[in-house]
Amino acid sequence: MAAFPDDFQDQLTLLMRLRRDVRRFRSDPVEEALVTHCLDAFRLAPSVGLSETWRLVRVQTPAARAAALANYKQANAAALAGYGGDEAADYSALKLSGMEEAPVHLAVFSDESSDKGRGLGAQSMPEMRRYSVVCAITLMWLRARAKGLGIGWVSILDAQALARRLDVPDDWVLVGYLCLGWPEAEGETPELETLGWEERRRDLPIETR
Repeated sequence: MAAFPDDFQDQLTLLMRLRRDVRRFRSDPVEEALVTHCLDAFRLAPSVGLSETWRLVRVQTPAARAAALANYKQANAAALAGYGGDEAADYSALKLSGMEEAPVHLAVFSDESSDKGRGLGAQSMPEMRRYSVVCAITLMWLRARAKGLGIGWVSILDAQALARRLDVPDDWVLVGYLCLGWPEAEGETPELETLGWEERRRDLPIETR
């Protein structure tokens, strides 16, 4: 397998460094052709046994978006209750969702009952189906960032309640709720690090056995 030119490798590294979890979006709409271009990254993604278990739901109606936002707010209040003192103050100051501003919302599920791939690689590790969906999301994330778009992955949710509200099959498991849109700003440093919540590791935890 041939290597890519050095300048391409440098640009790929830059793309990965500038891929941020975006919480602050402009309200400008995203052209449908551009949304489709980003979603087409799923067609390029690897999956265990070629199972392609990802299932996407556009959360588009005002009622569905309001329900998703209410779900987030309830889960966020419960998460805040788990902190105390200065940590609670720090947590409450964080902006952890761009759901109100982002023009495009996507709920990405894994179809755990799909027989595509005939169980190859998933019989001993069924969680590989969901990991495959994560890989596909990552490819979409990079493609979106290459176009100047940002993605915010909302994980503070009651996943089962949201799945019921979106009326998806019982065997679909929510992997990611994604907000897609034009970011207010860009940078190499994660916002949580900028705000002092946590620092990115500088070392790589590798052990030898």
